[in-house]
Amino acid sequence: MENVTEPRSRRRMSGSERREQLIHISRALFAEKGFDGTSIEEIAATAQVSKPVVYEHFGGKEGVYAVVVDREMQKLLGMITEALSAAHSLVKLERAALALLRYIEESSEGFRILVRDSHAASGTGTFASLISEIASQVEDVLADEFAARGYDPKLAPMYAQMLVGMVALTGQWWLDVRKPGREEVAAHLVNLAWNGLTGLNPSPSITATSRAPAVPAAKQPPRVTSEKELRELEKAREKELKEAEKARQRELKEAEKARVRELKERERLLKEAEKERERLLKEAEKAREREERIRQREARLAERAARLEQVDHPD
Repeated sequence: MENVTEPRSRRRMSGSERREQLIHISRALFAEKGFDGTSIEEIAATAQVSKPVVYEHFGGKEGVYAVVVDREMQKLLGMITEALSAAHSLVKLERAALALLRYIEESSEGFRILVRDSHAASGTGTFASLISEIASQVEDVLADEFAARGYDPKLAPMYAQMLVGMVALTGQWWLDVRKPGREEVAAHLVNLAWNGLTGLNPSPSITATSRAPAVPAAKQPPRVTSEKELRELEKAREKELKEAEKARQRELKEAEKARVRELKERERLLKEAEKERERLLKEAEKAREREERIRQREARLAERAARLEQVDHPD
């Protein structure tokens, strides 16, 4: 794992820099050991900070895990969403498969976290929920394709789950084997999805449109936009705004949960301190009572000894 800690001779990290450092370290540890196998102590030790620093930023291990998972989900979802903006359905499918495989290749740690734990600490941030979000986008694509081909558009949600599930499981398998290469795997995926078993191409390949890097929007030649495309663009913009609002709401909820956890932790520590103080007071009181009993017993013995002395030696 890359060491991202700074030497003592360098400047002190700002709060945002420290937060990013802790996220980077936690991401690597979660990918290597999973949620349960990673501890706050290990995160703090790797960052060369104390545990309270981690609690201050995230409220605990659950908090930093939720942030790591949410970032990976947004990154992957953004790549898939961009791929599905292509005009032709075949190109959409090719680019979506390539996007997933590129994410796995470039962000292996992140993908391991998404598919490994699906821990309750991540809230809705599980691989299954991510697949559902992607499937909902593919569903719209398939509904249009089904309607154009005379199929029942109501079947689109079911086919979307089948298609996305096939690609996702292939991605999980490819995470470790990495053979064949990314484009070849994507070509075979699309071959099965697009042509079906009865029409498989023995030597499939990705189309040149999907293989070529995307042309920046500023350099794309102007083209006439149809009313249908305008509606699709508007729907995409509305969806993007909704997703941004959802992300903002998730961050607010995470911050509130972290604040509540911090308050509860403080209350627990105060209660423990109060209990300890009461225990010490009781022990001190018991010790004082024992000393008083001993003093009284010694006084009685001294008094008895004095009486015996008088009996043995009368005047």
